[in-house]
Amino acid sequence: MTIQWFPGHMTRAKRQIQDKLKLIDVVLELIDARVPVSSRNPMIDEIVGPKPRLILLNKSDLADPQQNARWLDWFRSFGHEVLAIDANTGTGTKDISARVKLLLKEKIDRQIAKGMNPRPSRALIVGIPNVGKSTLINKLAGRSAAITGDRPGVTKGQQWIRTGADLELLDTPGILWPKFEDPEVGFRLAATGAIKEEILHVDEVACFILRWLAVEYREALAERYGLSELPSELPDIASAAEVLEQIGRKRGCLAGGGHVDYAKAAGVLLRDLRTGKLGRITLEAPVI
Repeated sequence: MTIQWFPGHMTRAKRQIQDKLKLIDVVLELIDARVPVSSRNPMIDEIVGPKPRLILLNKSDLADPQQNARWLDWFRSFGHEVLAIDANTGTGTKDISARVKLLLKEKIDRQIAKGMNPRPSRALIVGIPNVGKSTLINKLAGRSAAITGDRPGVTKGQQWIRTGADLELLDTPGILWPKFEDPEVGFRLAATGAIKEEILHVDEVACFILRWLAVEYREALAERYGLSELPSELPDIASAAEVLEQIGRKRGCLAGGGHVDYAKAAGVLLRDLRTGKLGRITLEAPVI
């Protein structure tokens, strides 16, 4: 299954980013700590080229802390500068400016050696939809400088935002790549809210996530929904659907005739996942 998704405003955003690169000192690449690889746009390397880059694992407060540490090590093993943050709570955000200065140290030192007063560094924030770019800008700026939302596609234009004496940010609309060759990437992004729910069937997304949770977070899943006989693994969609049915009955997600409304039960599961009510969960592991 190939999932195709490339709205017109995303094509324009790609072109706008490329047009602005000559004004940019550093790129802040925002990804979702719960799905670090799936939420990285493979087109970003092509778009931003050799510009200095700081990778920010956002929503780290919702992700598994042990997996956060593993992912930080994984990115560093490829020579990337990386920082775990949470734009909602402010975790790690105060370290961003200092990390940017380190990345640009040689350039800043050259300016000082020439007797110049370094201007504020200009950073481009890039990332897929709903990864938290506008929330991060507002946290850094200390005010509502960018529009935020809990759905993809909120930011439609570009704007420069001053966040202090030494950093200016350029917000951009989120860019998804033209299609997902790996359906698992699409399921993970749908589960975290990065793509609109109508792109995939919500019950299929829930069943995919249940298969992961049953292995990696079995206790959290069983405790949250009172599942006393949860299998140690769910080998196929049918077995995952049986667990989804149990969740639906536990939560009263019933349709006519006492049948379970699978879409409603799936909605319960995904809301719990996204809001952290299932606990701190990461949906993919680094391959060493």
